[in-house]
Amino acid sequence: MNIFYCDEQDEPVDGQAIQDLALHVLTAEHLPTGTEMSIILVDAEQMAGYNEQFLDRSGPTDVLALPLEHLVPGHPPRRVANEPPIALGDIFLCPDYITRRATAERLDPGDYDLPRLVVHGILHLLGYDHHEDDPAVLMEQREDELLEGRS
Repeated sequence: MNIFYCDEQDEPVDGQAIQDLALHVLTAEHLPTGTEMSIILVDAEQMAGYNEQFLDRSGPTDVLALPLEHLVPGHPPRRVANEPPIALGDIFLCPDYITRRATAERLDPGDYDLPRLVVHGILHLLGYDHHEDDPAVLMEQREDELLEGRS
């Protein structure tokens, strides 16, 4: 697995822990060796720009997942011999926004924190969604399983 990690913001973050968690998720989801994805940490201003550019929404957000393929949850892509590695896409995370929102809304750290949003973003790259009730329940259950199963 190739997890490209870039930290472009000032909040203290354990980048190795984020990469280890991403590797755990990709392995648990049975992605083939060589699968690639990017995790980029940005500040609120950068995130607001990406949110506007990609989703036509104003202001920052906590996580933005930009998949390169349309995948179906539970059906990982297969790598064909002699073909390039599978590129899942990019996840942008805004630690400052995550911290501010968690504090302002008094959110439980286990329900809303950077590790959960890393998993959440990866699941979006893998085709999971939460815009309808049934898929949202499935996505939340998978997030819980992956977070409980990490070492």
